[in-house]
Amino acid sequence: MPHLNPAIDALSMPAIPKVQAWARAYDGRHGPLLDFSQAVPGYPPPPEMLKWLGEAGSSIDMLGYGEIEGEKDLRTAYAAHVTEQYDGTVKPSETHITSGCNQAFVATAMTIAGFGETLLMTNPRYFNHDSTLAILGIKTRYVDVDPANGFLPDIDAIRKALPGTRALALVSPNNPTGAVYPNDLLEAIFAACQEAGVWLILDETYRDFTDVRHGLLRHSNWQDTLIQLYSFSKSFCIPGHRLGAVTASETVIDGIAKVMDNLQICAPRAAQHAVAQAIEPLAKWRVGNQQEIDIRATALRETMIKTPTWKISAMGAYFAYIKHPFEHRGSEDVAQGLAEQVGVSCLPGAFFGENQDQYLRFAFANADAETIRSLAERLNAYS
Repeated sequence: MPHLNPAIDALSMPAIPKVQAWARAYDGRHGPLLDFSQAVPGYPPPPEMLKWLGEAGSSIDMLGYGEIEGEKDLRTAYAAHVTEQYDGTVKPSETHITSGCNQAFVATAMTIAGFGETLLMTNPRYFNHDSTLAILGIKTRYVDVDPANGFLPDIDAIRKALPGTRALALVSPNNPTGAVYPNDLLEAIFAACQEAGVWLILDETYRDFTDVRHGLLRHSNWQDTLIQLYSFSKSFCIPGHRLGAVTASETVIDGIAKVMDNLQICAPRAAQHAVAQAIEPLAKWRVGNQQEIDIRATALRETMIKTPTWKISAMGAYFAYIKHPFEHRGSEDVAQGLAEQVGVSCLPGAFFGENQDQYLRFAFANADAETIRSLAERLNAYS
């Protein structure tokens, strides 16, 4: 049999199916499965969103190929939305629509870095970013973040690590820790990247679940440094429709279009038209989502007080990074046991990088407050 691509052969199998298999082994003895694993909105979109999706999906106008960079109505609406959200200036021509934020990262990485070049990330990091770069033959360098500093990186460590890299890739609110990068830290990182001549890729998939906004897009020359990634999937509760976006300079957007023409040609057209209609009318609904996530976060904090040996080490807009009490057991072993024995599904910290075996990632936004409050009994029952 011919060999596989060694870069693919060296990768672990996808993380989520592995965790889902553990959950399927649970026999229900403690009640329904509590699923805090994959980051999927735990509620549907509003009826208006479903209506717009249905209308666009049944239109014969959506059957042909669309523009590579995205449908004009969505690029225009999204550029205006970003301009308003960040008090900056973003043009439709500085926007590219992709099939989900993972594809946005793939296309961006391929556009700005070549085989053998290096991207810088934090440790822990989002595992799909890591595997993307491995597939592309792009080297990775890491800056460790300090749990005592809220899992935020030290700016001096970043400055030291930037030379020789093509870009620094950050996720805020962070996946897996939930940490939200404060504006002053992002400003310092942006300045360091500018000085080093390095791109700053800022993945803000979960930004609509927090009211924190940075000021990077207010810089008159933000296009020289910043590449912003976003996901409509989480904010509009439509992950199955796969829709993301890139905000960047026209030069970067043109490069991404070259990549996208070979990856997919265009993102799903019907979903683009539906979201273009939804951005403004559903603004209050998205604010309500943020408030609901705050309620769920409060429920988790209150619940974890009842589990004294389990500690919230970091928490943000969607995720909590929880330190488990089993000093001599790895996170994968603990996560598998939680799923199979007490019906609590979460992700092992080891999936997100080195020296993360004491942690588990809980996507608490998946579950309502009542479900979250039942978590304490399950954790206390596990040994």
